[in-house]
Amino acid sequence: MKSKLMRISRRNFLQGVATAPLVASPLLASARALGLDGETAPSERVRVGVIGLGGRGTYIATTLQQAAGCELVAVSDIFKPRLESYLRDRSDWLKGYDDFRKMIETEKLDGVCCETATHQRAWVAIHSMALGANVYIEKPMALTIKEGRAMVAAARKLGKVTQVGTQQRSLPLCRWACEQVANGAIGKVKTVIVPNFVGPNVIPDDPKFKMDPKDCEPWWDVWTNQSQLRACIPEIQYGWSNWADYDAGGQCFGVSGWGTHSFDQMQMAIGTSLTGPTQIILEEPCTIQDSGKFTNRPYSEEETGADYYHMAKVVGPRGRIKALFPNGIEARFELDGDRGPGLGCIVVGEKGKLEINRHKIASNPKELAASLPDEARNTRDETVYHLENWISCIKSDEKCNADIEIGQRSTTICELVNIVRATAPVGEVIYWNPEKEEFDNLPEGNKLLSRERREGWELPTV
Repeated sequence: MKSKLMRISRRNFLQGVATAPLVASPLLASARALGLDGETAPSERVRVGVIGLGGRGTYIATTLQQAAGCELVAVSDIFKPRLESYLRDRSDWLKGYDDFRKMIETEKLDGVCCETATHQRAWVAIHSMALGANVYIEKPMALTIKEGRAMVAAARKLGKVTQVGTQQRSLPLCRWACEQVANGAIGKVKTVIVPNFVGPNVIPDDPKFKMDPKDCEPWWDVWTNQSQLRACIPEIQYGWSNWADYDAGGQCFGVSGWGTHSFDQMQMAIGTSLTGPTQIILEEPCTIQDSGKFTNRPYSEEETGADYYHMAKVVGPRGRIKALFPNGIEARFELDGDRGPGLGCIVVGEKGKLEINRHKIASNPKELAASLPDEARNTRDETVYHLENWISCIKSDEKCNADIEIGQRSTTICELVNIVRATAPVGEVIYWNPEKEEFDNLPEGNKLLSRERREGWELPTV
């Protein structure tokens, strides 16, 4: 198994190309190292590495150092200038590799955080699990519905603990709010409302985006992974989340950028975490639109998303959608970027409504939100809760708050939004089978459940 996996990358570029680690021995052992003053002893800490040192990766690396029960021991990035820059002030305690597989094997890691670009995540995560690591997977966890299902299958077969990066699952405030819905605080739920997020852009037929394969550097071939080889330009290397080749709309107020959080919050609130909608209707043609009106207006104290409105100014393909879930709840994908909970949802019941956002809730009647207890308030970095849940589950071998099956279901909704917008007739009821993960009456949509992967970058078989 191992030798097969190690051969899979084209040109064997990653094989044995690890950056030489620089480690210094401290003169005095810290309390953390000795397990004193309430710190976790080294023998009880989970050894973790980070794969990918872009903006999110460096944030996760920093946040891991705040999480109890784990030890960040190594990082990996195929782009050597970025790896070397990150290690410049950390080489006395942190090891660096440009081959994540060598990192996992050499450091005998218990877990890795997959913080790569979206189109790389399935390939990286399955390799990591096959090499023995439990995985924390940035959201959205996959580029297509079928590769997400392959990730779930690998995790189950290999028995790995998985956490997808929809951190609201672990936030005290969001968990409390969902408990109120489940306990009937707003009566029987009828409707849930989420934003009408912006989809990804298609790379134009422009010479600047094209590359002659013979001019491709090995590291860029690895970065491109399953996708079509294109020019190594900033618009792609650093702006990959804007393009359908690499993501499902990863920008702010994008389908997979904020949408994964919002849809996951919806799933959690209405009790559909392990399934999905069964009927979907495209209510208007998908056109290039601004994400909202953005009028100058005073914001009320009850607006949970006001802190995010300034980030939601994007332009791209949008079209309102309506969906029906197996439990009879209707979902409306209709909010603009300057209205409502951009990272959450509004749950409407027979006796009132509850708006759930990442760090704030609002309700009608107001007494419900006002009853939020102190212990349900978020008091730490929003991702620390989620990382600590993952670390705890690695130790206990239990499922995480955002287990990979839950992540698959929320990521699937992102893909369904894009596929229905691209292929469904306006106003027609489209039937989705969440068990089979395919459309009953949209053959053109079924063609988009997977993508042809570039030769040499097929998903590994485990």
